[in-house]
Amino acid sequence: MDEQKKEASVNAETYDVDLGEDESDVVSVKKGTSADRHAMWRMGKVQELRRNFRFVSMYGFTMVLMGAWEWVLGTSAIGLIDGGTAGLIWTFLFVWIGLTFVYTSMAEMGSMAPTSGGQYHWVSEFAPAKYQKVLSYMIGWLCILGWQTGAAVSAFIAAVQIQGLIALNNPNYTFEAWHGTLLTVAVSAMNVVFNVFLAKKLPLIESLVLVVHIFGFFAVLTVLWVSGPVGNTHETFTTFNDGGGWGNMGVATLVGMIGSTMPILGGDAAVHMSEELRDASKTLPRAMIWTILTNGAMGWIMIITFCMVIGSVDDALASPTRQPYLYVFYNSTKSTGGATAMGFVVIFMFLFCNVTTTATSSRQLFAFARDKGIPFHQVFAKISPRYDVPLNALWFSFTISCLLSLINLGSPVALNSIGSLGSAANLISYSVSISCIAYKRIRGEPLLPSKFKLGRWGLPINIISIAFLFFVFFWSFFPPVVMPTPDLMNWSCLMFGSTVIFSSGFYVFKGRHIYDGPVAYVRKSA
Repeated sequence: MDEQKKEASVNAETYDVDLGEDESDVVSVKKGTSADRHAMWRMGKVQELRRNFRFVSMYGFTMVLMGAWEWVLGTSAIGLIDGGTAGLIWTFLFVWIGLTFVYTSMAEMGSMAPTSGGQYHWVSEFAPAKYQKVLSYMIGWLCILGWQTGAAVSAFIAAVQIQGLIALNNPNYTFEAWHGTLLTVAVSAMNVVFNVFLAKKLPLIESLVLVVHIFGFFAVLTVLWVSGPVGNTHETFTTFNDGGGWGNMGVATLVGMIGSTMPILGGDAAVHMSEELRDASKTLPRAMIWTILTNGAMGWIMIITFCMVIGSVDDALASPTRQPYLYVFYNSTKSTGGATAMGFVVIFMFLFCNVTTTATSSRQLFAFARDKGIPFHQVFAKISPRYDVPLNALWFSFTISCLLSLINLGSPVALNSIGSLGSAANLISYSVSISCIAYKRIRGEPLLPSKFKLGRWGLPINIISIAFLFFVFFWSFFPPVVMPTPDLMNWSCLMFGSTVIFSSGFYVFKGRHIYDGPVAYVRKSA
């Protein structure tokens, strides 16, 4: 029996695991409920993180991380160039519906196995035995890629929006790429401070920021409805744009769909925080589903309102702020102060989105390192006894965000590349994990017990999810223009391929000798 199995055995004895469903047992911040202890015992894992989160705080965490209404404003330029107002509105609705099926499928798997590992753990348990190890390993690497780039892109968007706010208040301001890079580093440093020194207060902070997220939405919406120059409804919902020169409005709209996908990705954040959530098998699915429903609705209402009052799309894209939504805010209020106040709310939410994204990325990295899936796994699998967080994993996330921000120095469309990379990695991890449970359903194999079950609707929901994910994945690598120059190319395909090649090489030479996958530690008699 190896070291991790011995630790898991000690964990079961220490926490006096109850194999029943009695929820009247003592509940604590460290141990969680009896269901939490049983889940960790079944998966052969040691409870190292504090279970600080409950439903409201986890719902706040995932709502703030996804931040759909803020993201649709911050990434609107992508969809306005390729797709126009109609493209933004209809692709967002399409993506929202598709991801609702996806996160419903994942919520069921999260209830079966609530672990920070998430997708790579589910693949390890649910895939056919001969493919469990290699598939789980590859998905683990793609999860790391998706979440690490997610932390970088949220920091980068916050940084360029700060530049936009400066330009709004100072017409003489000159955009410099290095300004954006330094601001990205500053934003990333701020969220590391939050995730280390305020880690124990993070649930309370997320609950408070959730209030800002909701009231900020209604505040911005009200101003736009009351003072915005309302355009023609028919034109807003039917006018497409082909700013990338694709020669086909349909293709252009699908290329710009990444601008509608990024705002509602990240619904699996609750999964990667599940070892810090009390009664995770029950609370996790509720948090995931309520997040995609409410955030999706807020995002769609905001994008319709934004498109209705935008006026000239060309003028919005040519705004000196380089942020179409700041142009709309100023055009609606006719006040620099009013537009600044509204813009500050959006940027404030992006800052805390980055805090939650970094927390999630560090937990996912910690979980994969715990299963010996990466080089120097002993380093990243450590939990700081002082702060009760994976400190080394947090510093790694900070470093990656800083390195990826350097792309901004050479490419004006860095946002597209980094965003596409994170989206593609997450989409493929979702599709493979859902495919595994769909395969078990098709073969009629028994599923793990859970507190959230899809029942007879499980297979149709899984199949719709898989079809949607592969469709969006295909379009996520396209550049913003049909004949890109090197600085306009979407380099995410190169970075995605490089990660796959490196991880495959590491697996062949070393990984397969030390990585067994989470299923190796699962207790079959649970």
